[in-house]
Amino acid sequence: QVQLVESGGGLVQAGGSLSLSCVASGSIFAMAWYRQAPGKQRELVASIINSGATNYAGSVKGRFTIARDNAKNTVYLQMNSLKPEDTGVYYCNAWTFGHKYDYWGQGTQVTVSS
Repeated sequence: QVQLVESGGGLVQAGGSLSLSCVASGSIFAMAWYRQAPGKQRELVASIINSGATNYAGSVKGRFTIARDNAKNTVYLQMNSLKPEDTGVYYCNAWTFGHKYDYWGQGTQVTVSS
């Protein structure tokens, strides 16, 4: 069983920046960040596999950057030019090759004020 521990998040004004990090307790093939706004479904924000290949939601492309330190089993999400619509609970997700196992963090709140 892999545990995911998230940190970062908080309250920021529109146009500001925040960074999130998530540490996995074991080796993982891929990691991602999802977010869930009140009354909305959870959505993928960005993902990165162990080769470094990344994928971003269109709404965050050019503003958010996902990065990974494989040696530390850690994924980072740098969020710039934040908008009120970025507000939500951000969840770290990690999975093993072939999605045999899938893990979730507890979530961290990001609030962007206008």
